[in-house]
Amino acid sequence: MTEMLSRGALAPAAPTAAGPFVDAVDDVLTCVVIEDVTHDVKSFTFELPGRAQLYFLPGQYLTFTFPMPGPVAGEAVERCYTISSPPSRAASVTITVKRVPGGPVSNWLHDAFRVGDRVCASGPFGEFSTAHHPAAKYVFFSAGSGITPLMSMTRTLLESAVPTDVVFVHSARTPADIIFRDELDGIGARPELSVAVICEGDAPGEEWHGPRGRLSLPLLRTLVPDLCEREAFTCGPPPYMAAVRELLDAAGFDPAFRHEESFAIGALPPAGPAACDEVGEETGRRFRVEFRRSGRVLECDGGTTLLDGAIDAGLTLPSSCGEGVCGTCKLTLLSGRVDMRHSGGIRPREIAQDKILICCSKPLDDVVVDA
Repeated sequence: MTEMLSRGALAPAAPTAAGPFVDAVDDVLTCVVIEDVTHDVKSFTFELPGRAQLYFLPGQYLTFTFPMPGPVAGEAVERCYTISSPPSRAASVTITVKRVPGGPVSNWLHDAFRVGDRVCASGPFGEFSTAHHPAAKYVFFSAGSGITPLMSMTRTLLESAVPTDVVFVHSARTPADIIFRDELDGIGARPELSVAVICEGDAPGEEWHGPRGRLSLPLLRTLVPDLCEREAFTCGPPPYMAAVRELLDAAGFDPAFRHEESFAIGALPPAGPAACDEVGEETGRRFRVEFRRSGRVLECDGGTTLLDGAIDAGLTLPSSCGEGVCGTCKLTLLSGRVDMRHSGGIRPREIAQDKILICCSKPLDDVVVDA
């Protein structure tokens, strides 16, 4: 998404008996329920302060700050997790987390996090939602824990008064790895929603009798004969999403109706050696960038993000994803203009308050940032 510091915000909903509706949270949430979903997946349900109800769109996510043990006292780690519950259950929000071998956050959540524990969260963020792409017919593709945003969308569509035709195609390693398996079985029996689960192999003690292996073009055409009449949403590991993209291209699917989401974010690329210089060095057309509180002033060209410029100049600023997703690098623009191409990590209300994500903001003229 491209933002030229456009203005606009969501209108807050009217309060209800359970608590006021809020369109954003940046506070401490309390865990009220922990539920085992599979052998390595758990759902964590949180309440907002004051029993507030969060207005969010199906498919959006929250950015959590977890107080992880580490070599530095008070070290914190940020992670983005999709809200798997539908907006109709606004009195609480649920995230569904798969244990990742060696993953510090997922293992800590599974092993040490308890009901009653509290954690900081902000959001909601993200544009990956059926709310932005209303259609009469959808096809959902998911693999592993990529099912969470699509399950939130499915639950929302099923609760809607508007009839919607959905084909849900989910891939898992074995039957034991099917997240929300019982719920998928139940909604697959409804006439307006078709569910197809593909497993690569059997689970210990259970033989899989459904489609086996991986999604292929012949199988896709069998499962979704009217594929090109649908709006497609895909979420899962990057190799899976790339494979689905190739299949859709081979089937002649219009890319304009294809939407993707992934939190497997690559490392931030290093800034080029001549990307930014301290003020005083003339290297082509450049813009003056002042970080007001630190007292540092740089010069950056229009093709360099403010974060890359800061890194190249030796400044350490909060950042995580480097792709405009998580919102970690959010700062206030005090003056000037930037071209901000984010991926849903900032809300319209924050943009109206002159907030920017420096990881995806490039200067359009001289700028001053509150950092």
